[in-house]
Formats: sequence, structure tokens, C-alpha cells
Amino acid sequence: MIYRLSDFQFPDAAARLFPDTPERPFVLEIGFGDGRFWPHYAATFPAAPNYLGVELSGVSLLKAHRRLKDAGLGNAILTKMPADVLVREVIPASSLDQIIVNFPDPWPKAGHTDHRLLRQDFFRLAASRLKPAGSLLLTTDHDEYFEFALEQAQASGAVLTTQGEPPAAALETKYAQKWRDLGLGVNHARFTPNPAAQFSAPHGLTTSYPKDEQAVPHSILTLPDSFAPQDFDKYTARSQQFGSAGWTVVLLDLYTSLRRDGWVALAHTVEGELTQEVLIGITRRDDGTYLVRLAKFGGPIITAGVKAAVGAVTDWLESQGAVVVHRAY
Repeated sequence: MIYRLSDFQFPDAAARLFPDTPERPFVLEIGFGDGRFWPHYAATFPAAPNYLGVELSGVSLLKAHRRLKDAGLGNAILTKMPADVLVREVIPASSLDQIIVNFPDPWPKAGHTDHRLLRQDFFRLAASRLKPAGSLLLTTDHDEYFEFALEQAQASGAVLTTQGEPPAAALETKYAQKWRDLGLGVNHARFTPNPAAQFSAPHGLTTSYPKDEQAVPHSILTLPDSFAPQDFDKYTARSQQFGSAGWTVVLLDLYTSLRRDGWVALAHTVEGELTQEVLIGITRRDDGTYLVRLAKFGGPIITAGVKAAVGAVTDWLESQGAVVVHRAY
């Protein structure tokens, strides 16, 4: 099954994700490629664990989905998003039995080490999401990245490290087969939560679209009788920074609504590794006021940045002569 970000809750319990097999171990694979690892690895258990896989490549997502479906692995969810967003926002604390990282991108060029997954902050985050007896398994063909990961793990203080041989299934991946055909070896380490360390990694996102419509970010305002949208391009040509929390909103375009009296604004939000494009409606109400509200289209996740996007549209309307009656964002 393929999930979008909006299909998850934040955090999301394994019992909700896998209602038919809630008692089974919960395994996360980061960077599953074309999905070759999981069918082999799942077969080593008495019953296939509940599996959540995250990947950045849409092509790999589709290939892996077909492979897992053909293997009859029904309790498997695949998704496309940055791994740290998934681990931080979706995975509950102390819930994972294993995190699998096979042949991650080493970002080998000078100055690119900040893009590497296995750094101190991620080890702390991973330790907070693993069960006390859980483990993070790393297999890589890149010697320098392996040493880097070991150093980062030790510096984090969050995990204990054991080196050894990788699971046989890790050698069935596309990259492992390529490396093996060249007669080369791989590196493997097992990282377990350090019982002497305590790290808190809170979740930051809200749940999916609220059941209570009043909770949807919105504002109510009046527009002058002579209102006609102007200078939208000039207003949106720059990035809007709201507060100090690290989110950015860019208003991209404004469209005339085809179904109701009003307009629809397109906004782009960036919050760390999470980006979203959302639609914000500007709709005339029966009493003559206008409702500015986040649209449901696309299943947006209501984050601080998305709320700020509603605020950005409201601010632009104020610059056009609108008078705000009510704000809720």
C-alpha cells in the first residue's frame, strides 16, 4: 500500500497502520530502492513483521510496490518523503523494533556531509523511536561513510555500536549485487539504544485535516466594493518569513474561482525538509464578507507554515484594502 504524507497521523500507532497484525514486530526501512531487501528479510521471521518503507524516488516507490505485492506482503506500507520527517513526525516514541538502512547515499563530495542521513541528530532521533531492545542496522559499501557513521553514533551518546556481518537479505539489494560481482565486501554495524542516555524528540505536526471545520486555518474579512486584485506578482516575488520557527511561505499565483464568487491562491511552504503546495480559497459569503481558508484539495498537512500561508494571503488582501474581521491561524 502506498501512503501520502496526509494519510498518516502524527504520530501514528502501528495498531492503526496495521490493524490486522498489530502484535507483530514493527520494522522501518529507509531508502528501500526497488524493494528487493524486504521479501528476503521478511522470510527470515515466523510471520512477516509490519513494514513501513520510506524512499525519495517515485520510480523506486512504484517498483517496490509491485515487488512487495507480488510477494504477498500485505502488511507493508510504502511512502515517498524525507526519512527524517517520517521518523520525527509519524513514528511514535519507543515503537520500532528495527530501522534498516541499506547502502545509503554517502554524499561523498566535499561540503556535502550535512546531507548525510546518519549524523548525530538522526542517531538521537532514531534511539528515541526504537524500543529499548530495538536496533538500527546499517549496511554500506562506502568505507569512509561507514567510519563517519560510527564516529557520529559515538558522538551522539544515544546508541551503542556493534560491528559484524550483515543480514543475508542485505546482500540481495541491487547495490549489494553490483558490489559483490566486483568481488568487494561491505560494512555492517548494529546500533542499539544506550540505556544510560535519555533523548526527547517531540513531534511537531498536527493530525490530518481536522474533523472540526472551525479548526481549519482561516480568516474573515471585508473587501472594498471596487476591489480588483493588483500587484499579486510583486507581493509574492519574495519569500515571506513568519516568526523564528524556520518556515518560509511563498505565494505563487492567484486564480479566479470557477465555481463560486472569489479567488484561489497557490502557496508554497518550506519547513526544514518538508515542502507543501497548498490552495487557499477567498470566497464570498452570504453576508457579503469573504472567507479566506485552506482548501482540502491534495490533503494538506496543517503545519505552522501552512497556517502562515493563510496569514500571508490575508496580509496581501489587507494590502489591497481589506478589513480583517476575524483571524484563526
